Amino acid sequence: MKQMNIGGSEDHGGSTRISRRTFVKGAAVTGAGLAMGGPTLRALSTDTAHAAPGVMQGEWKSSFCTGCTTWCSLQVFVVNGRAIKMRGHEHSQTNSTYCCPRAHLALQQLYDPDRVKTPMKRTNPNKGKNEDPGFVPVSWDEALDMLADKIMELRDNRETHKFVLFRGRYTAVNSMFYSSVPRIIGSPNNISHSSICAEAEKMRYFLDGQWAYMQYDMPRTRYVLSWGADPLVANRQVSTALRDWGEVLDNARICSIEPRLSGTGSKCDEWLPVKPGYDGALACAMAHVILTEGMWYKPFVGDFKDGENRFVQGETVDEDTFEENHTHGLVRWWNLHVKDTTPEWAEKLCEVPADQIRRVALGFADAAPRCMVWVGGGPGMQPRGSYASMATYALNGLTGGIDNEGGVLAYNSNNYHGLPSHDDFIDSIAEEGNQKEKIDQRGRLEWPNLARGVSGGGVNTNNVADAMLDEDPYLPKVGMGYFANFNFSCPGTQRWAEAMKKFEFFAHMTTHASEMSWYADVVLPVKNCMYEQWATLSHSSHRHTSAAISSPMVDSIWDAKAMETEIPWMLAEKLAERGFDNLLNFYKTFKDPETGREPTTGEELDLYSLKIRTQRYWDPSKHQGGDRFNSWDEFKEVGCWNSDEYEYRHRWSNMGTKTGKFEFYSETLKEALEKHAERHNVSVDRVLEVCNYEARGEMAFIPHHENPYEWGDPEEYPFKFVDYKSRLNREGRSANCAWYNEMKDVDPGDRPYEDVAKLNPRDAERLGVKDGDKIRLTTPIGNIVTTAALWEGCMPGTVAKCFGQGHWAYGRYASKVFGQEPHGANNNDIIPADNDRLSGSTAFYGHIRLKVEKV
Repeated sequence: MKQMNIGGSEDHGGSTRISRRTFVKGAAVTGAGLAMGGPTLRALSTDTAHAAPGVMQGEWKSSFCTGCTTWCSLQVFVVNGRAIKMRGHEHSQTNSTYCCPRAHLALQQLYDPDRVKTPMKRTNPNKGKNEDPGFVPVSWDEALDMLADKIMELRDNRETHKFVLFRGRYTAVNSMFYSSVPRIIGSPNNISHSSICAEAEKMRYFLDGQWAYMQYDMPRTRYVLSWGADPLVANRQVSTALRDWGEVLDNARICSIEPRLSGTGSKCDEWLPVKPGYDGALACAMAHVILTEGMWYKPFVGDFKDGENRFVQGETVDEDTFEENHTHGLVRWWNLHVKDTTPEWAEKLCEVPADQIRRVALGFADAAPRCMVWVGGGPGMQPRGSYASMATYALNGLTGGIDNEGGVLAYNSNNYHGLPSHDDFIDSIAEEGNQKEKIDQRGRLEWPNLARGVSGGGVNTNNVADAMLDEDPYLPKVGMGYFANFNFSCPGTQRWAEAMKKFEFFAHMTTHASEMSWYADVVLPVKNCMYEQWATLSHSSHRHTSAAISSPMVDSIWDAKAMETEIPWMLAEKLAERGFDNLLNFYKTFKDPETGREPTTGEELDLYSLKIRTQRYWDPSKHQGGDRFNSWDEFKEVGCWNSDEYEYRHRWSNMGTKTGKFEFYSETLKEALEKHAERHNVSVDRVLEVCNYEARGEMAFIPHHENPYEWGDPEEYPFKFVDYKSRLNREGRSANCAWYNEMKDVDPGDRPYEDVAKLNPRDAERLGVKDGDKIRLTTPIGNIVTTAALWEGCMPGTVAKCFGQGHWAYGRYASKVFGQEPHGANNNDIIPADNDRLSGSTAFYGHIRLKVEKV
């Protein structure tokens, strides 16, 4: 398929032969020259008040970043209707004027000539990776007429449950589309990306009652264990970490616990290269040391009634001898597991030396309570990762680093105002469809997905492909997707390629034609929510939440619409023309809070929904804390609201757990598992057996080590695969940015314009592999070919490769030949589809065995 079929530009099939100099020059023209209309570099200055005569003057406009789930508050420098520069928001109490490289890459995405420029429809009825869709431009009317007709067919046939809405990223008004459209049509199937993001991190809920991301009190900490996280690169709080890390290095000791030397690890005091899949063993050994040495933080945890430490290796303790303060079940946790988890035991499993385990554990405890375990996806996003995630987080409880200075804090409330309810617009047909089982099978015996302790409470994103292939519980017919590309971002990509063929009709809303677009019947161009529409997102760090807004600040180039407001409004109008006006009537309840006017266009709905969502910030009569503004115009001018400062220790003995305390023995998890088991008339042990965990009996309710479930025989597949994220990844969406390719070596061990797999030199020598050789990586589900990079930062026995490249449909830089040949390789092509079933999290780590062959 020629490039022009995505949006009207010429064919660039040979563009990969251009020189690096030309490549970068072209990127500069796209990212600055096109954006600025050719102003001098003086226009980049923030000092526009004293600009020389004839130099274009600009204005800083409020926005936010969607490059990851940090959602930093930003400002954009706009000159003559063109965005040319990014910085952190000067009014933000979270990231302040700091922002990470992802924000700057967004400029190239905004002005990327490979964006979808107009609605497109498929002309080739055959779907498949090797089938050219034959997209041709159509009007918005024609595209939405096609979609509305298909939805009405479902309603006429009482098959509304066979409608599916896929959501990737989103803004804070997403419920008016993601929740309301399926429900009003009559489908239970709103499927988010969440379980391929970080659900296992949230298993801390069963210890401290927080099913949420956390913030970290970096300026006041004295010890950081960065565990399977990469705060300076790819975890949440990146911009804040960049702001604070120098101070952290001055005041604290930092240890990185990962199989590879990460970007954060290169800025730490010590690296503990843990064997993939054995984080739980290491964490429990550290807990053993802290307890046997009497180093737990007694004001938070409590103490033995007579002051004598009875935590002795291998010996059980009478629970009545210990009096807990703000925790529950510490002695039971010790008796069930931790009494035997010595550093020597752990060393044999995790390959971290026992003396290093002991030294780090004691240093960490000595800094209590001003210490933190920063738990990322590494320990938890494994097939048995829930328990490892809890084990690492439990160290925060032992040392009192929960809700304390220098520790781990919950998010401040963002104080958003609620949006109107859709309940009154669900008719009998919709009600019938909404009662059907969700397509992702959540809540079945084998899929507990215990979000917030509820059986089936969390989404099961990657399982949708298998459910569609098996037509179980049924086969969806009509689908929509926005800000999502599950064909690329989910492990086991071939499953999605086959599943997407089965849709009778699929509409993809996207800025760039992607792998998911390839299977679409219509492709609808969406606005970049950072620059081209009204929107808001919030972010917590530095003991505050900041919520910033964006606006239509740039001159629109493409014929794009806002994905969560304008497109749903236009669809609602089309459905109303066909006699189904429930959705349109619902959107008419989104009245301007200032004037009381109903929206009459999608653009008005876009603005009014934002004003409703942020009303507690700018309407004095609705104020509930944080910054005060006296009007919408005043708030709009500043563009950023900040909460009140976080109150330390306010959750002590007031946590969202069943006991209200930090639970080392989780009564909350016990209740959730028992309810799930009761729902299916089985025992908890049977639930764990079906879900592929080792724990039985009381072990099910405590943090503990589980041996990793691995794909592949170690004899045939002797290496473990380490997938990681780049500091330049706007998730999977950066690969068509020239800056991404030019500056790829900002990730330790990576190289510009290449997609490399890193091996330890000792392993490479044994295999006869030299730096720069082509190698094939093979797992039990497939293989990819990439370039070998020899690197000491990769622990022996592992192969590390960055996620983000390997697109075969995203644009001229992302692929060698659009629609045919990728640039680099997609890690998800060789990562088996597996899950941590208690959390619902897709597994990316710890379970993938592979072999390496020189090509």
